[in-house]
Formats: sequence, structure tokens, C-alpha cells
Amino acid sequence: MGLRLRRNGGLVRGAPGTLPPVPSASDLAPQQRATYREVLADRRFRLLFVTRTLTVTADSLRIMTLSVLVFATTGSPLLGALTFGVGFLPQLAGSLFLGSLADRARPRRLVTAGYGVQCAAAAVMGVVRLPVAAILVVIAVVACLIPAFSGVTNRLIAETLTGDAYVLGRSLSNMAASAAQLLGLAGGGAAVELLGPRTALLLSAGAYLTAAVAVRLRLPDLPAPEQAVRHGSRQGFGSVLRHSWSGNTKLLAERRVRTLLLAQWLPPAFVAGAESLIVPFAGGRGMPAGSAGLLLACLPVGMLAGDLAVGRFVRPAVRERLVAALVVVIGLPLAGFALDPPWVVCAGLLLVTGTGFAYALGLQHPFLDAVPEASRGQAFGLLTAGLMTVQGAGPVVFGAVAEFTDVGVAMALAGLATMCVARCVAPWRTGRGQ
Repeated sequence: MGLRLRRNGGLVRGAPGTLPPVPSASDLAPQQRATYREVLADRRFRLLFVTRTLTVTADSLRIMTLSVLVFATTGSPLLGALTFGVGFLPQLAGSLFLGSLADRARPRRLVTAGYGVQCAAAAVMGVVRLPVAAILVVIAVVACLIPAFSGVTNRLIAETLTGDAYVLGRSLSNMAASAAQLLGLAGGGAAVELLGPRTALLLSAGAYLTAAVAVRLRLPDLPAPEQAVRHGSRQGFGSVLRHSWSGNTKLLAERRVRTLLLAQWLPPAFVAGAESLIVPFAGGRGMPAGSAGLLLACLPVGMLAGDLAVGRFVRPAVRERLVAALVVVIGLPLAGFALDPPWVVCAGLLLVTGTGFAYALGLQHPFLDAVPEASRGQAFGLLTAGLMTVQGAGPVVFGAVAEFTDVGVAMALAGLATMCVARCVAPWRTGRGQ
């Protein structure tokens, strides 16, 4: 009897006496190491990966452009900063009340609608001279919808890739998102300078439109999850709010899920707090001009290197065992800022801190296993919304600490707080029986 291998979503039977086909990324066993090439060979993942990277670039371009536009219009640093950050906090509300859409709607329609809404919002703000208050409202409303859109995308990736391929798929997405954010922020400044803020907004709208069209034309019209079809006819769309709230309550009530969420939320929040203090740290220590920008770039460079090294060369089981150690790698270098090191040493410390973020690779598959399949989309939406929210809160908390102590001490305290998160991993490891 020939081998039966799943390939491109179906089953094929190899003829007797012939070599079996090369397994795709979706065929890999959980502990079989995948490669980035295998992951990118999957057409559905490649489509989701490219369109998501494009829209992350558009997000950063839009945020930078709007911040410049609002500051130029009002002259208020507070309103400029608020424009930059108002897209984060509403995501938590969107996850709490609309998150279940990710598990109840047809994926292609929801993803296309999400990119379409973002396109329309950017186009309106680029064409119409809205008051600042209206701009903030538009940004907040769109942010409320993002958890549902991102949740269904991540659910599709989890259904498309299996085993270690899923972990590497998440790794690729994270690395591309970091690069896209840098490109969008840097390109945003250049676009505003060369084209003006309103034309730059229309450029971001074009990127969203391109992503929406690509998903509409290339993504199969997959059905809604079975449980959504089963309940939809009886309850209708009005049950989304209730199901979203109850679904999040159930997810957070599960100790293992809650532990894994906190393990993924807290280190980025603490590091964001330390990162927000780099500019005042460099300025207060009389570091060379331009050193603050170089220091800020060290974190994403370290993150890219860490993800590549751990994703490519470390076996899946070892990644999970290294989670706590890598969390310590994030926090320990930050403690060195209390000693007021020279800027070259600071750059090295931040590079090492960035590499520790590869700890998240060891949590991807355990988190997927811990979440009920019927709630995967909502769980991913909650994870993303929580990350955005806590990263907005981190700078506020440690900025306040710096007001009463010292900038270097506040950064060191952020590092110590990060190392304490390693203790959160112990209950998760115990729950896995290891």
C-alpha cells in the first residue's frame, strides 16, 4: 500500500514502488524541526504573511503621518503623542466585546473587510480635513475592530501550519512585523517630507487596498467554523457581544491559558517601559548626538538575530525548556543601566536584551495546545490586544518611576521585573508534566 500524505490540504496516495512526495510544512510532526523554506512554500501562509507584512507597514506609515499632521495642526505635543498611542488601548475593548467574530465569520470575508475598513479610514483622513477629535475617534473605532481581524488571520495560520512549522510561521511573522514597523516609521518620515501628510495617508490606504484585493482574489472562501454555523441560525449576530465576553472570561479562567498569556504580555510591557527611557537616558548622560537612535535600533536588531538563531538551530523541545532562561536574558542586561555604562556598552546590552525575545517561540505551540480549538481566533485576538495594551502602559509606569528615582534605575527595575516573569513559567512547565 502506498503512503498517504496530506498535501495542500488533501490526501494523496503514493503508487507502490515510488518515492513518497516531500512533506509540506503542514505535514510535520510536532517535534520534527521545520525550516523557513518549508513554511514559505505553503501558498496560503505565504499570502497571509505577505498581506499582513504589507498592512503592518501601512499601519506604521499611517501612525507616523497622523502624528505629524496633528502636531503640525495643533502644535500640541500631547495631542501628537495621543494620536500615536490611541490605536492601542481600544484594542482591548474590541477583544472583549467583538473577539468572538474571529471564530464565527467566514475568514475571507472578515479579513477582506478588515483591510477594507482600514483602507477607507486612511483614505477619508487623507482626503477630508477632519478635526483632531474626529481623527482620534476614527483611529479608536478602527482599533476596536483589529482583534477580530488579526484573530482570524492567526487562526488560519494555526490551521494551515502544524507542528514546528507553525512556530516558525509565527517567528517569520514577528520578524517581518518588526522590519515592517521600522520601514513604515522611517518611510513615513520620508513620505511626509516628500509628498505631504495627506498624500502619505493615501499611500497607506493604497497598501491596505492592495492587501484586501489580494486576500479577496487569492484566499479560498473557507466556511465559518462548524460551531459558528451550528449556533448562528439560532442566535444571530446579536450574540457576538455575549459570546465575546463569555469566551474571554473562560479563557482567562483557565490557569494554564492565563499563565501563558501573562508570560507573553509582561516582558514586552516591561521592556517597552525601559525602551521609552532610552532617549532621556542618552540625553542625561551627555552621550554623542545620534546615539539615542542607534540605541533604539539595537533592540529590533537583537530580536531579529535571536528569532533567526533559535528558530533555525534549536529543536522544538529545547526551545520550550529555554523559555525561562531567555526571559532572564531579556531582563538581566537592562539591570546594567543602573551603573551608567558608556553608550557602546549600552548598545551591547540592548542587543542582548533583544535576542532574549526568542523566548516567545517556546510558548507558541503550548499556547496553541492550551486554547480550545473552538476559541482559537478569539484567543489570538486577546493575545494581540493584550500585547498592544500593556506595551502602552509600560512607558507610563516606568516613566513615573523615573520621575521619582533616576532614569537608569528605572530601566534597571524594568529589567528586574522582567526576570521575575521567569517564575510564571514554572506552573506552565509543571502543567505539562515536565
